[in-house]
Amino acid sequence: MSSAPNLQFKFVNYTGMKEGPSVIIMGATHGNEICGTEAIRRIMAELDSGTLRIDAGSVTFVPIVNPLAYAKNERNGDRNLNRNLFPKDDPQDFEDRIANWLCPLLAQHDVLLDLHSFNAAHGEPFVMVGPANNDGPLEPFRHADKERALARRLGVRRFVTGWMAAYGGGVQRRTRNTGGNAAELETVLRYGVGTTEFMRTTGGYALTLECGQHTDPKAPEVAYRAIMNTLAHLGLIDAPQPEPVPFEEMEALQMVVVHDKQDALDAFIKPWASFDAVAEGEQIGTRADGTPVVAEFSGRILFPDAKAGANSEWYYLTRPNPGFGRD
Repeated sequence: MSSAPNLQFKFVNYTGMKEGPSVIIMGATHGNEICGTEAIRRIMAELDSGTLRIDAGSVTFVPIVNPLAYAKNERNGDRNLNRNLFPKDDPQDFEDRIANWLCPLLAQHDVLLDLHSFNAAHGEPFVMVGPANNDGPLEPFRHADKERALARRLGVRRFVTGWMAAYGGGVQRRTRNTGGNAAELETVLRYGVGTTEFMRTTGGYALTLECGQHTDPKAPEVAYRAIMNTLAHLGLIDAPQPEPVPFEEMEALQMVVVHDKQDALDAFIKPWASFDAVAEGEQIGTRADGTPVVAEFSGRILFPDAKAGANSEWYYLTRPNPGFGRD
């Protein structure tokens, strides 16, 4: 296990004089995604100087969730913190230690905004949103209206839903193909739980905002605007309610299916980027035996991973979700 003896965890809380929700806002869940860290520090400086004040409720800032990954300026410390995020009785790596500190902290709050950035060379900011209200076994939820209302006020126009359903479908298929049992299925499904999914298990609601490309100088401004809009929308600061993005300007996408690499030699036919459009029947890649891999419907590709290993996620396909925000 990485001991990281010179590292520590830090959060800062500001509490108003009036009743209100408790919000937690985080940056650098992945260590090389620092736009949230920069925006959080900017907001904290305004709060400390008195130019901004928390009037109601409370906000907790975690500028650097993963100090090991941040110190390395890499995505991960020992592993991806945004998978299998649960407290561990016997922590095996640095991210397990983060989970043992972070999960109880998340559970003390009502709302999470987790600020990220992406590696693609191009692309606009987008927000990952949870499921509709449901009592199902995969991701039961009851705050969809509040979560989607906040998502529409972050200042971005692109919304993506369906992570756990698409991921879970891929896990079930993968487990069947490898002869896995129910216990193995549950274990692997837990691997899909990150910060927002864990927050929803505690009774709260949560959003992941992808603010832009890692080094885009505009990304910290996107993060800053999202924080200010969140504080205003939830009534923590004395500010006008931010206007929701109009329905006609929204692009809402539903993650539908994940395709795995069956062999390490499966390959894309070109360097795909998230949100590249694909047409039904368009070739996306080629299997190791030469079989073409084509899109089964028209939509957009998401999270393509040319370096994925065999029997692991290769890419997701999304389709429009016209009912988002209206259901």
